[in-house]
Amino acid sequence: MKFIAPVLTLLTFALPAVAEVKKGEMAGYLLIAVDKVPEEFNAGFSLYAAAYPLLEKYPGNRFQTGLAGTWMFAQFEGKAPEKMYSDIEGGLGWWRDTRFATETPKFIMGGVAVNFSQWANGPGAGKGRDWDKPQGKYGIAQLSPWVLWPPDGLNLKQGTSGELFGYGYLPLPLTEAKPTTGGKPVPTGDQSWTLFLNTKNFKGPLCFFTPYFWSQSAEQNPAYAGLLLDSRPSNPNKAFQMETQYVPAALATGEQGETFARIAPTSFPIGPDGNTVVLHRLTSYKKSALWDGVQAWFAGGPAVNGLNQAASHVQTFRPAGGSTWKIYDDKTPKEQKQTMDWKSFATPIAPDPTTYGYKWNEELTRKAPTPNASRVVLPEYFKLQDAPKKQWVVAKPAEVPAATGLAEFKFERPKEQSEGAYVTPETPESSFKKPGPVAGPFKAYPGDGSVVTYYWYRFADQPALLNADLTKAEREAMQLKVEKIHRAWTKEREYLAPPTIGTLAELDAALIMTPPKGFEIGYVPIATRQELATPAK
Repeated sequence: MKFIAPVLTLLTFALPAVAEVKKGEMAGYLLIAVDKVPEEFNAGFSLYAAAYPLLEKYPGNRFQTGLAGTWMFAQFEGKAPEKMYSDIEGGLGWWRDTRFATETPKFIMGGVAVNFSQWANGPGAGKGRDWDKPQGKYGIAQLSPWVLWPPDGLNLKQGTSGELFGYGYLPLPLTEAKPTTGGKPVPTGDQSWTLFLNTKNFKGPLCFFTPYFWSQSAEQNPAYAGLLLDSRPSNPNKAFQMETQYVPAALATGEQGETFARIAPTSFPIGPDGNTVVLHRLTSYKKSALWDGVQAWFAGGPAVNGLNQAASHVQTFRPAGGSTWKIYDDKTPKEQKQTMDWKSFATPIAPDPTTYGYKWNEELTRKAPTPNASRVVLPEYFKLQDAPKKQWVVAKPAEVPAATGLAEFKFERPKEQSEGAYVTPETPESSFKKPGPVAGPFKAYPGDGSVVTYYWYRFADQPALLNADLTKAEREAMQLKVEKIHRAWTKEREYLAPPTIGTLAELDAALIMTPPKGFEIGYVPIATRQELATPAK
């Protein structure tokens, strides 16, 4: 029998080539429209900002983004000095030097000395890590005995999603003005810009910038004397924005040459009406709101019970604003970076004159419920449109070619090597050791996975004040004033006017302190170390 060998045909299929996926980012500002404030309300401000996780997954230490906030500069008669940048610009967010980050934002104070020569983010936290060059790490002193401030930033309760975090800065007369600074004939003013909070579990003054943090720039360059926040009032007309320096993105080219992009899932909290609130009750103050009464109190007058709200001005919002958010890869020249069509899916709203937020296009966004609240997820896919205007426009997932590979791209939390512990000087002669604490060490375990070692110090003997160009007599005078504050200003009282909408955010419960017996008045907790609670594997 004759066999006929079968003919085997090798079939080949042309698989679509997958485009190169380029890593990129989304960055820019969300702009918020507010009406002007009369110039005499120049003694600080307060606001309520929504606190929430912007991204579903923390994207690593390149992530630097703030939630809605502001920049407080000094006020001048006429034009501000040129080439002299100095302000308070902290707030809620994430930063590249955050070591123990989670999806929940933290809060920093963000004081900037002239032209970023140094900055101060909280007690023991400033520019760099070298304590031989402190660069702002002594710039903020602890005032409250009821809250511990970790050097990595002030923790909110994990899972916070849309609650309102109330904060602001008002000057307190904790020191006297001086004609010399560091032994030089350069003045230092008497303003201690003090952080006031209004949260569910802590209300009142927490920390303050020492006047020397500002005047130290004038000590180094006398041309700055009298121009900084140790002596100048605050400019009441501030910009309110959301600064986004990096949200991960991916870009690829389709088969027809079109450029597509995908951004990491980015979300905002929404209420029952489906709308978002980001800012509420922006308030500016005259000095008579607090300073005048406190100064009389310290001189022997009656105790001050709170702020004089009659000396405050609440700004009104306009349902306007915009976005400069752009998407680009790491090699895109600056002049070729294109903005996204933000208004196609987000409409600014002012549901009442003191509240600002957004209404969302339900066809282009999606809702993602969470255990505690709801949030809206912004469009993830975009296409670069050439006409009638070159910009990124929303693309539905089905409109993005599979060959781009964007649908399979994963935005994961990268595995990063731990940057190690925050440590403070341990030599016997350091200001942390001499005269040193009165009690400790103690441990606190906030929800970011770290452990904070702290001690109790007499207020006047804390390291920040030992490095604030103050004599012992000047520090002892401050001690007496602060003991008055500790007796009268407890953490449950109202200071900032409460919000008229929403609910208040909470600080991490691990940071709420009870002073040791015998140290209830005139003593403060100071962190000396922060590290991972469990060593990284």
